[in-house]
Amino acid sequence: MAEGSLRTSVESEEGTDPLPMYGAGHCKWFNVRMGFGFISMTSRGGNPIDPPMDVFVHQSKLHMEGFRSLKEGEAVEFTFKKSSKGLECVRVTGPGGVHCVGSEKRPKGKSMQQKRKPKGDRCYNCGGLDHHAKECCLPPQPKKCHYCQSATHMVAHCPHKASSQPYFTHSHLVLEWWKEIRDDV
Repeated sequence: MAEGSLRTSVESEEGTDPLPMYGAGHCKWFNVRMGFGFISMTSRGGNPIDPPMDVFVHQSKLHMEGFRSLKEGEAVEFTFKKSSKGLECVRVTGPGGVHCVGSEKRPKGKSMQQKRKPKGDRCYNCGGLDHHAKECCLPPQPKKCHYCQSATHMVAHCPHKASSQPYFTHSHLVLEWWKEIRDDV
């Protein structure tokens, strides 16, 4: 063979179609929320590698049941291929082909403040969550502002809502701005 024509063992003899290679190593890091991370490959095809190489891993390639993730430092065996972005795992298992252990961490859900309350799942008369207005046992209650719940005014005249709205949300100001732009053209 001529000098410089040696192929890496990741490429096949026929061309540039990647053949899966076998590696072993440990999880360098894994983001459970995003579902991906990197494996630090310390052995390739049974031969030690120094320094270790990073191999991309996506949760869909993990051999395990339930929520798929890797624990930082977890020992793994895997097949990988060369892609346009670098090395990436095709299948990841624990040592000896067993299921991966995975991380104890789970993605954090939204806090109660961030969760939106479902609309229409409460009584519009008393505000109760266990029934709707047509089943309400209370007599009709006075109407309240939908923004601040005050019985002294309605949402159209709410002083709290008006003070919290930014300048450009007032429709008459937007209309004036639009007229100015249109006149300039």
